[in-house]
Amino acid sequence: MTRAVPKPFSQPRAPTGITGLDDILGGGFPRDHLYLLEGAPGTGKTTFGLQFLLAGRDRGEVGLYITLSETHSELDVVAASHGWSLEGIRVFELVSPAELGGASEQSILHPSEVELGETVDGVFRALERENPTRVVFDSLSEMRMLAQDPLRYRRQILALKHYFARKGCTVMLLDDRTVAQQDLQLHSIAHGVLCLEQHTHQYGPERRCLRVSKLRGLKYRGGEHDYEIRTGGIEAYPRLVAAEHRTDVEHTVVSTGNPALDKIFGGGLSRGTSVLFSGPTGAGKTTTALSCVEAALRRGERCAFYLFDETLSVMLQRAAALGIDVRRYVEDGQLELLQLDPAEMSAGEFAHRVRRTVEAGATMVVIDSLNAYLHAMPGSRFLVLQMHELLAYLNQKGVITLLILGQHGVLGEGRMDVDLSYLSDSMLLFRYFEARGQLLKALSVTKSRTNAHESTIREFRLTTGGIEVGDVLLDFQGVLGGVPHYQGSRPLLADGDDAASED
Repeated sequence: MTRAVPKPFSQPRAPTGITGLDDILGGGFPRDHLYLLEGAPGTGKTTFGLQFLLAGRDRGEVGLYITLSETHSELDVVAASHGWSLEGIRVFELVSPAELGGASEQSILHPSEVELGETVDGVFRALERENPTRVVFDSLSEMRMLAQDPLRYRRQILALKHYFARKGCTVMLLDDRTVAQQDLQLHSIAHGVLCLEQHTHQYGPERRCLRVSKLRGLKYRGGEHDYEIRTGGIEAYPRLVAAEHRTDVEHTVVSTGNPALDKIFGGGLSRGTSVLFSGPTGAGKTTTALSCVEAALRRGERCAFYLFDETLSVMLQRAAALGIDVRRYVEDGQLELLQLDPAEMSAGEFAHRVRRTVEAGATMVVIDSLNAYLHAMPGSRFLVLQMHELLAYLNQKGVITLLILGQHGVLGEGRMDVDLSYLSDSMLLFRYFEARGQLLKALSVTKSRTNAHESTIREFRLTTGGIEVGDVLLDFQGVLGGVPHYQGSRPLLADGDDAASED
């Protein structure tokens, strides 16, 4: 007897209105349940709650903001800072401004001194009067202070939960974690728990991340997800999981734009692979990558070039002097050339930006450089693992990724801050060497997982016409060591015109 396969259970969802969060939650919060949003002051709980209610208002739902800690005017100020209007959102204050005047002025107590039962009764009356679909309760710390007794506090929260369930409300309880220990019993009462965290480092802005620690009966994207609070609200950046984007990629080979460079790569660059350009500063890594990008742009492809350690104007001016002028491609949007400010972007936001560019059609991505990427985000954790996930995603999307990694030193074996060569599918090594009283350049492909590449060492230089790759350095021994021994009479590229510029 064949057993019927049960259909997956589907619950109606309440979109959060926060960019990226619905993707993390798998579509939003399941409706008619109670959720706990906890985080220290400054993590954006109030902004989160307002966005949640505004998303409901845009769908014709009634929203109610119950505030025990902030006044209506303070909420208006928060909304105005993001360009929002709270029109259509009901706000219930524990003690309204009208109750604080006249004869009642001497008898009104501070919220912390109001009887908990009266407070809860006032909440119930507001709910009966407004009949909301979405509710934000701000905050539980005041409820905890009013109750004084933990058992009484939990009973009141449980009573609120059952009442909200009967009314068909989707409720967000805000908690600022003022208690010394985490209230795990409160976690058990809630249908889902969302944690907001903020980390401060010695340099740069604070980093914020969110984590879904619980969501009953549903699959969600676990782990930490970076988010930012900007004018316009909260924007979350779902953690990139490359396994979710697996596709069959045809590893076709395309030209670098330079026949000699194509030859040492075994035909060119393979789609769906990453190439590491490694060498000392000034050896020509960035210019070579930009030359490959120009070739792709001429084929009509979309590309993205992310600069971490060089200004945009200097790079464009230097490239134009070498005959690589990409300004018109930037102006028409075919090339996204972006200068990223160090310490101002989280790893999650960067991965999200790259993913958005690829989904818009980019087929080649350049990251210049990995050194600056690692140094620009010192507060982020597991940066190498995040880069590994990003490269796996790009490979599965058929994108050619060019990674630039600088090495310390000029001659001899260069030292790297961190060994990232294992992340790449191919590796192009740049080296300086001394000959005839000049400092010359050489390059060699030392690794390729897809092509039968040359194992030769060729001379290389930068000219006013772009990059130039010479013949195999047959007459030299010890080029990679920096001080080779010359054993022949074969002419060098440098025997002609001097190089026009350096990288």
